Amino acid sequence: MQNIPPIDNSLEPSHSATSKRLLLFYLIPVIGFFPSLWTLYSRKGSREQLAVSRLSVTLVFTWLLGYLLLASSATTSDFLTLRLLILNSFFTSGYFLVSVWLIFRIIQGKSHRLPGFSNLAERILGKY
Repeated sequence: MQNIPPIDNSLEPSHSATSKRLLLFYLIPVIGFFPSLWTLYSRKGSREQLAVSRLSVTLVFTWLLGYLLLASSATTSDFLTLRLLILNSFFTSGYFLVSVWLIFRIIQGKSHRLPGFSNLAERILGKY
């Protein structure tokens, strides 16, 4: 028999690298909502991509609901206007920081799950 050299796959793009890039793209604040929603709608992607898409959509809807409630409360209140606007800015900053933190966790190869939100996303969007 003839010795056949092993095939070197280092030049081919790996599936996990592409999947990791998609996960990072899904978690970009506000912008990542649209590809996440498309992934959930088309039901195409790995189990991990669908889980991150559910988490991304849940985070955006939670942020949007909180943002709208705080902004509308600030416009209707005379006494609490400044306090509600400051709370609104903290809420928005928190959403962006959580998204960036999740991006760094995926880059490091750690889990992408958030204890409260991942379970909520599975219950609400688990069927999609």
